[in-house]
Amino acid sequence: MRVMVLVKATPDSEAGLLPSSELLEAMGKFNEQLAAAGIIKAGDGLKPSSYGKRVAFDGARRTVIDGPFAETRELVAGFWVWEVKGLAEAVEWVKRCPNPMPGPSEIEIRPFYEMADFEAALTPEITAQFDRLREKLEGQ
Repeated sequence: MRVMVLVKATPDSEAGLLPSSELLEAMGKFNEQLAAAGIIKAGDGLKPSSYGKRVAFDGARRTVIDGPFAETRELVAGFWVWEVKGLAEAVEWVKRCPNPMPGPSEIEIRPFYEMADFEAALTPEITAQFDRLREKLEGQ
């Protein structure tokens, strides 16, 4: 099962406060453990939302919204993509993670949809299209 592990933003991360050397070292060790276990597939930290943009959709209309965005607790400051046996394993790994922020923080775990979840809507053409895309991405 693939999951996205989301490090939720805090007022400190939204202010651009960078992690200490101690936190970087601890997080590096944790990431090494994830890699040794074959769990981590990708991961990174994100700059504050003041550097970001959103595109709002309403039918054919597109509106660009500049950051920063309100509701800090709803924002993401970083992420991992993990391959785990199930949510319970992901929770156990997150419990071992160093606190990613100087103060209180949260990490959210969300499973990815897999192609099997869309089985009722898949046609042979759609399946072939996704297979071609997967092959291209794996070749990069």
